[in-house]
Amino acid sequence: QPQPNPLLNSPPELTPTEQDVLDEYERLAENMKKLASLLDTLASQPSVAILDGLRELERKTSLVFTLLKASVYSIVLQQEIDWG
Repeated sequence: QPQPNPLLNSPPELTPTEQDVLDEYERLAENMKKLASLLDTLASQPSVAILDGLRELERKTSLVFTLLKASVYSIVLQQEIDWG
């Protein structure tokens, strides 16, 4: 019978830096889980403030788009006038 490898049964020896990195990864994983949960909640039940902000953004975007179209139309019209 082959002897089991003792390195597989005992926890690996980590340097303090390696342990710190693993601890940071664990904290990051927990924070990402919390963030995912909060984003899921926000997506399923958007707050009034977010909806109001999105409506305001939509109005401003629409205004900018209208002004851009008017500017392009003005430039095209001016070129047609200049070229006869």
